[in-house]
Amino acid sequence: MKISEIRELTDSELVERLEADKRAYVENRIAHAVSPLTQPSSLRDQRRTIARLKTELTAREKSANKNN
Repeated sequence: MKISEIRELTDSELVERLEADKRAYVENRIAHAVSPLTQPSSLRDQRRTIARLKTELTAREKSANKNN
């Protein structure tokens, strides 16, 4: 997911997406431990997407606190 797509999401959508991506990452990590994934680089991509989502949430929280 690109950062431009992330910025278009609402706060609630960001939180939902973050939780879903975290769950998917854990499931894929467990699946990879049992039998190798066809694309193990997808784990790295998922971690990076989670980091992007967290970064955007933090930036929004900081800007909201700054405005108050």
